[in-house]
Amino acid sequence: MITGTTQRFSLGRAGARRLALAAFALPLAIAAAGCGGTEGDADPAADDTEDSAPVVYPTTTLHLMAPAAPGGGWDTTARTIQQTLRDADLVNGHSVEVYNVEGAAGTLGLAELVTQHEGDAHRLMISGLVMVGGVVTNDSAVNLTQTTPIATLTAEAEVIIVPAESEYETLEQLVNDFKADPASVTWGGGSAGGTDHVLVGLLAKAADVDPAAVTDKYVAYSGGGEVKAGLLSGDLTAAVSGVSEFRDLVEAGEARALAVSSSAPLDAGADEPTPTIIDAGYDVELMNWRGVVAPPGIGDAERASIVTLIDEMRSSPEWQEVLEQQGWEDFYVNGDEAATFFQDESSRITEVLTDIGLAE
Repeated sequence: MITGTTQRFSLGRAGARRLALAAFALPLAIAAAGCGGTEGDADPAADDTEDSAPVVYPTTTLHLMAPAAPGGGWDTTARTIQQTLRDADLVNGHSVEVYNVEGAAGTLGLAELVTQHEGDAHRLMISGLVMVGGVVTNDSAVNLTQTTPIATLTAEAEVIIVPAESEYETLEQLVNDFKADPASVTWGGGSAGGTDHVLVGLLAKAADVDPAAVTDKYVAYSGGGEVKAGLLSGDLTAAVSGVSEFRDLVEAGEARALAVSSSAPLDAGADEPTPTIIDAGYDVELMNWRGVVAPPGIGDAERASIVTLIDEMRSSPEWQEVLEQQGWEDFYVNGDEAATFFQDESSRITEVLTDIGLAE
């Protein structure tokens, strides 16, 4: 959160978990269906216990939506979950199908989940910080409080990269030109108002550049593959996304990683750990979290079974290996705690977007 001149906005594992746990102490006010007993029951506690007992799950094909184009962070997360569930043999012999619904920072997929799949426990969707911002900037008619939150899974640092042949060797050099002439630098990343856009706005503010200047020079793409193509074609001066999304370009020598948004240097694919934005003299820290939600109208027993499935996946050796390979931080909160966290993030991201000029 922005306080005074500080631009730090961190969702690292420890900090995010503390935030979620603190938020859990607050009353839960969320419109997710199937999360409690029926008013007027003679014995609500007994009914809740019976209704929320896990059932066999899944009993048919599990459909997992990535609400963005192929190649991006949500798509990578969805396909990684798909593979992990198969490898860990957690789906009772059933298949897991991933499909993409792209557009409007994930809010088109969110609208489909809420309006077309109510009560379908075999429809899940990847969500995250980008979608929270997308709901605000796209004035979406639906939001995460209308889903059935299942769990948060990961948190990942962002990385700022330039083409390998770029004149910029350091973030300081890039920002110096950005300060001298904001129009001279074209930034690219995910959807307007998403994590990538927020990071550029925070960097602009930390560098004493009017964040509004970013809006005119920020190119929003619907998927990571498009961002890479834009950078390599020369359409962009610099690109921003998750470390795992650009790792292949950096490892192949096609792009240079200038800085990461974590609190400490990270392996972003280069020979040496990539320095932080803070190391470059700009007090900006940002971690992008991702999670899983189900449609509204899911019964308690079904919800409990979905949570159990994701719990088992997260605890599996296969998932722990994925976290290490992808460089993702394990940021896990589930059930009602995840619901409260999503709601809290909606309020917090709205404040940030307003403060840096991306929302009214």
